[in-house]
This record gives sequence, C-alpha cells and structure tokens, in this order.
Amino acid sequence: MTLVAPEAIDRQELRRLVDELCVIERPSASEGEREAAEWIADRFRDAGLDTRVEAEQAHGGFWWPIGLLNAIAVVAAGSRSRLLAVGALVLLVDDIDHRKRVFRRMLLPKRRTWNVTAVTGDAQSERTIVLVAHHDAARGGAIYDTTAAYWLAQRYPQLLPRLKRWPPLMWGVVLGPLLVAAGRRRLGALCSAGAVAFMANIARSPVSPGANDNLAAVAALLLLARRRHERVRVLLVSTGSEESMSEGMQAWGRRHFPTLPPRTTTFVALETLGSGNLTIAEKEGFLVLHAFTRDVKDRLERSGRELGVPVRRGLSNSFASDGQIPLLAGYPTALLGGLDDFFLPANYHKPWDLPEHVDYACVENAVRLLDSFIRGHAEAD
Repeated sequence: MTLVAPEAIDRQELRRLVDELCVIERPSASEGEREAAEWIADRFRDAGLDTRVEAEQAHGGFWWPIGLLNAIAVVAAGSRSRLLAVGALVLLVDDIDHRKRVFRRMLLPKRRTWNVTAVTGDAQSERTIVLVAHHDAARGGAIYDTTAAYWLAQRYPQLLPRLKRWPPLMWGVVLGPLLVAAGRRRLGALCSAGAVAFMANIARSPVSPGANDNLAAVAALLLLARRRHERVRVLLVSTGSEESMSEGMQAWGRRHFPTLPPRTTTFVALETLGSGNLTIAEKEGFLVLHAFTRDVKDRLERSGRELGVPVRRGLSNSFASDGQIPLLAGYPTALLGGLDDFFLPANYHKPWDLPEHVDYACVENAVRLLDSFIRGHAEAD
C-alpha cells in the first residue's frame, strides 16, 4: 500500500457540522429526521457528489414491539398458555436480532424515514466501499443509566483488562416470555411486566441531542465527501431510524443490495466516533453475537497502525448497529466505533450528549483512518 500524506482536518469545522445538526431534534421517522437528512444531502451536493434522499417506511421505535410482546407474555402467564408465550418469544427474537420483524411490519403503524446516499470515488469501479452512519437520535431512559457500570469499573479497575463485553441488556426483555414458556408463569409474568415498564419509560423519555451518537460519524462522512479517491467507488450513507433497531438500514438494503454484489462490496458501519478511543468491534448483537469479517477488521487495524492512529481490538458490542444488516446479508462488514476509557460509548443516549462533549481528536483520527482504508482497498489485489 502506498501511504498518502493525510490532508489537514479542521476540528473547528467538525464542531461546526455537529453544532448545526445538533439543534434539530431528530427522533426516528420524524420531521426532524427528514430535515437533518436534507441538510446532510445539501452538504454532500456542496462537495460535488451525486446525492439522493430516499423516503422509506419504518415503525420508528422499538419500545412498542418489545413492550406489546411482553404484555402478551403476561397474558399467556395468566391464561396458562405456553403456546402464546412461545409465539411472543419467537417474535421478540425475530425483531431484536434484526431478522424479518414480522410483528412490527404486519401489525404496527408506519411512518416515513429518510436515508441519504452520496457517491464519490470512481463511479465506474466494480469495487465498492459503503460507509454507514445515522442521523436520527435516540430517546433516553432508565435502562441506559450507566452509573452502576462506571462504579464497578472504577471500584474494580483490574476487571477492565478482562472485559470483552458489557452484559447484554436485551436478554432481560426475552426472559419473561422464556420463563412463561418453560412453565415458570409467576416469575415470567413479573419479568415481562418489568420489561413493559422499562419500554414505557423509554417511550416517555426525551430525545437525546445525539452529538456523539451519531452526528460525530455523520461529520466524518461529510469530511470524507471532500476527498477524492481512485479505482474504487465509495458510497457515503447516512440512515434514518437506526435507533429503532436499524429499520432505515433494512430499507436501504432492500433498495440497494440487489445491485451490490457481496464479492466486490465492503461495508463499514460508524458509531459514536467522538468517545475518545477508536475501537474495531469483533462481534455484535443484542441477543446472539455475530462476528464481523476478519479481513475487513484487519485492514482497518492495519490502516490505523500505518498512520500511527491507535485502535482497540478484542471487544464485542452488546448492542447492535447498522452494520448488522449487511453482515447478515452476507457482505464483508466491520464496525468502527468509539469507546471511552471504561469501554462504553460516551454520554450514550443522555441529555448531555452535546457538541462540547465530543472528542474531536478521536473523530479526526477516524477520518484519517477511513481515508487510508479506502486508498488501501483501491490498491489491494
């Protein structure tokens, strides 16, 4: 690979991009999400890129599917119906593991969501790299309280080097139906009622400003839009409705996967890049861990090493990103994210996820690394 001197990155410009988007309240599948999508598309067009904003259908939340299916499990416990509990469990797994999502697609209302796609690089190249961020913002909620996690990490720092994954919170929302199906009706009903309460709390919580999650990654795309790459086509994608469990990316895949051969297409999902420490996730998943593609992870790590950009390896994501959609569809995929010193995304779904709390040096390193990754991919055999 031929190393190219990295172009200078203006951190004030990064901050300005995040600032301007952050003032828009952007819950999934909302008018604010549409406004953000149009703003991003205009910035891509300013950079001279062929850009499209595509309207899709999404439910726009995950609390209703999870809450209603757990409520069904409570009914199953009261009626002593194991079959009903099994049905709720199967539909929950289908929804949470980013599969067909039969329950929300067939029974829940839909709204419009907006994805932005810009094309740069060599538009005629057979080889394609797709970089994916998202512009919608998450709701908060008690389930995202990391006080206990930070206390544990600070009280027992010797545990951190052994930590590969924080406990998966979503196991808790399938526990109730599982227990009812197994005949533990009272305990199962109690667990499902607790899941309903947590989901209701999320539904009532305010929308986070989302500066780190995920406007830092959107800003990285906007800076990459100004760079020119040869011998590889690059798609810069900002999705809506990621915070409703990647509904926007699923819709993007239904529209674009048929024209993108897995043999010549590579995906890199970008998340919380302003957290302080760039991290290449080994695996991710709410319920089951899905391993990202080794070759793509290694190439990202090598790009960082050649630039002197520190990148962590060895950790798995207990949540799920837009990267899981192409991964499950058979594409070589990796997740480049940012984590703080305690292996957590900074200010995750918090009201204080504001532009002044973003680590812009970390975002700058991500831009340099991705630029190098694209150039290396173009030169590889």
